[in-house]
Amino acid sequence: MDLFDLHCDTAFECATRLNGRDFREGAWHLSLERGSYLENWRQVFAVFMPDEYRGRDAVRHYEKVRDYIYRQAKLFPGEFEIVRNAASFRDTGTKCRAIISVEGGSALAGDPARVQLLYNNGVRLITLTWNDSNELGDGVRAEKGRGLTAFGRNAVREMNRLGIAVDVSHLSDAGFYDVAEISEVPFVASHSNARRLCANARNLTDEMIGVINSRGGLIGLNFCVSFLRADENAGMTDILRHAEYLLSLGSENSLCMGSDFDGCDIPQDMSGIESMEELYEHFLRLNCSEDLVKKIFSRNAENYFRKYIFEE
Repeated sequence: MDLFDLHCDTAFECATRLNGRDFREGAWHLSLERGSYLENWRQVFAVFMPDEYRGRDAVRHYEKVRDYIYRQAKLFPGEFEIVRNAASFRDTGTKCRAIISVEGGSALAGDPARVQLLYNNGVRLITLTWNDSNELGDGVRAEKGRGLTAFGRNAVREMNRLGIAVDVSHLSDAGFYDVAEISEVPFVASHSNARRLCANARNLTDEMIGVINSRGGLIGLNFCVSFLRADENAGMTDILRHAEYLLSLGSENSLCMGSDFDGCDIPQDMSGIESMEELYEHFLRLNCSEDLVKKIFSRNAENYFRKYIFEE
């Protein structure tokens, strides 16, 4: 089976909390070895930026995790490749093709020139905030819940110009609508579910879902139990429940995977990336056509990145 997953925190976990453990062994949910069964595997690896890092501390943290990802490409050239252009994105095969993202705009350190620098480093998606505020705007847990700053607005425009996907997961509601107003390129919610089914501020309202659908963006299903149901006793059936609801709102061409592997507690009946095969079968038993399931697991994200990020 093919998989295109919009978000995992494996690089952060391995580079920081697991003392540089390599990608072949991986973290708790994902490794090169555990994903080797996949036929065509495109995985977005996030450089997660903790909210407490600002300025030079944020830059040093970003560089540490970035450098770790590049070391993995040198260690395992036959298994892992960083995608930087249309040619490498177009390649297929069992090798894990990695797209680098940054989860938290503090990596820009308030410097407009760093948008270009991150692009030159291979970053092709930026989640504008984590839960608190940073130089770009407020996250969902920020006290005032404000929208984008002037710097944030300019950063979105520069990301559009360069070909970096704008990601609104973790962004405040006001920030979401600022992005909708400013961005000339369809934007994504890389790992967010439906707020109507689980009233977590990290999830999307029906109106937000409609905006992303109408613009041609992406919504990545998040496997985090606290984003799937209020009591956190989530199973695969809850991922299917959110998928069904999003599809009912017209997300056939925007729905994809945003697992959040190695960044959250996942459903009790999943162990990690090896569970994606079983989840695929669950989707088929839901009476989804195989064509629709393939779109959700890989093709929708592939089409977006081919059109807007790795333009062909």
